[in-house]
Amino acid sequence: MAVLRTFGWSVTVTVLALAAALLAWGPTGLVAVAVLGVLEVSLSFDNAVVNATVLRRMDAFWQRLFLTVGILIAVFGMRLVFPLLVVSATTRLSPAAVLDLAINNPGSYAEHLDHAHPAIAAFGGMFLLMIALDFLLAEREIHWLPPLERALARAGRLDRLPVLLALGALVTAAVTLAGTDLSTVLVSGTLGLIAYLAVGGLSQYFQAPAEEDEPGRTGPSRRPVAVGKAAFFLFLYLEVLDASFSFDGVVGAFAISQNIFQIALGLGIGAMFIRSLTVHLVRRGTLDDYVYLEHGAHYAIGALAVILLVTIRYDVPQTVTASIGVAFIGTSFLSSLARNRRRATPEAAVAHGEEGDGGHGQPHPGPVDLESEGSGRA
Repeated sequence: MAVLRTFGWSVTVTVLALAAALLAWGPTGLVAVAVLGVLEVSLSFDNAVVNATVLRRMDAFWQRLFLTVGILIAVFGMRLVFPLLVVSATTRLSPAAVLDLAINNPGSYAEHLDHAHPAIAAFGGMFLLMIALDFLLAEREIHWLPPLERALARAGRLDRLPVLLALGALVTAAVTLAGTDLSTVLVSGTLGLIAYLAVGGLSQYFQAPAEEDEPGRTGPSRRPVAVGKAAFFLFLYLEVLDASFSFDGVVGAFAISQNIFQIALGLGIGAMFIRSLTVHLVRRGTLDDYVYLEHGAHYAIGALAVILLVTIRYDVPQTVTASIGVAFIGTSFLSSLARNRRRATPEAAVAHGEEGDGGHGQPHPGPVDLESEGSGRA
């Protein structure tokens, strides 16, 4: 029942979307929408894991807002309206003219969107790269790849190192890959960096001392709970994160279909399932049970950031991008399973030197029910 409650809306929307595709465009449209949905899900497993790490820091009111208003922004805003606005800005056509172009001359619309890809890739690549670097260069008690992650943590003691590395990557990508789009890539990438620093910084700024600890939680599950303005900026952070993941998918979707409504339906199906998967991870306490998942997701995000920067000049098949993400998530999940089996026996845990781990092997205090919890403060 819990799984049905979590994924029920996603399944319902999928059935309705596929039925609409079949009625509107026949079997060809049905297949296109289904393929786009599957591709979006396979590209976004790491997105769901990182969403869950942020969502569990928000109170119930903002969690529900992310799952309602947030999904409307994700499906209609980022996957339908935003590409139209990008083309409008780069071609100086009105949004109405761009919509007419997308409907009646999809080939030309796709070409204009492709021309805007360097700016999109630079913005999204920098935002995602900062997420990965901030995680990988931070001190933490649990290491998935100990030699590498301890070395990264030592390097991360240098103040502002993630920003310095990100700026270095941006300049390198602009000089080596951008060509005539040099200034566009530099400006867009800088805006991506500013967006990350601004949204994350404002969320921390508004995190009041009284909100630092979640009432009733101790041990590994004790974490800051954001409410009010802090939660609002975390909400914005999640939406920009989703946009950074969706940019490349929207552009690449034209290789499967040039019908913007088919693209919106297919990517919308994927976005719904990613939201449901995020809720599932939070409710089940999965990130507490499978402690390496968060590591795998951030490695995958780092790889996606690099791929986005590479696509400023070169085409990278989405199947390659999806395979890398799934490989990191799958490997980290299997590593977590192996760790849990070792820790099942106290003697084995001591033999592997895992009895410390900052208490992360303790059971979490139970699943978080995003629907039954109180609404909290807004």
